[in-house]
Amino acid sequence: MTLYSDNHCPENHCVRWVVAEKGIYYDLQLADIQSTPPQLIKMNPYKEGITFVDREVVLYEAQIIFEYLDERFPHPPLMPVDPVSRANNRLCRYRIQRDLYNHVKVLERGSSKKAMATARRKMRENLTSLAPILAQKPFFMSDEFSLMDCYLVPLLWRLPAFGIELPRQAEPLLNYAHRLFNREAFQTCLTKIEREMRI
Repeated sequence: MTLYSDNHCPENHCVRWVVAEKGIYYDLQLADIQSTPPQLIKMNPYKEGITFVDREVVLYEAQIIFEYLDERFPHPPLMPVDPVSRANNRLCRYRIQRDLYNHVKVLERGSSKKAMATARRKMRENLTSLAPILAQKPFFMSDEFSLMDCYLVPLLWRLPAFGIELPRQAEPLLNYAHRLFNREAFQTCLTKIEREMRI
């Protein structure tokens, strides 16, 4: 298995974290997505994001790769067993994508100052609104570590790099983040550039 990833994209980080939690042996190829290597152009028609190759299987969207890995390597499970809980897990990840990752794209593109200020404000508001939820359970809306955590926490790692400082009422969110930052799998999947985001 080969994972083609860049070394700073939060969604790429999510996939690397899932792989680390599963203890999967794989070949990591760090690629500059801005100058796509020729072999990736044939495998990934969108020439962006992450690409995962497992024999004849080629996947290139983070959410699809998450679920493939969880089904292909079921231990430890990162998705609930029952259909309702699985659907809620997917729905929460969709909301994280809409409410947070869409603003990350604005910040990463280096848009206008006004657009970036708006993106930071909306991310701050959306993250702060999660704090009461994270005060109730050890993990994101769950008693068990899941793909929702894998999708949210890499964004929290990047808050200083995005220039986002959360208010005091977000303390439960920050406590949750620091606890998960200390997971062995999270630490082992960080690239050099990602480590430097928190120096």
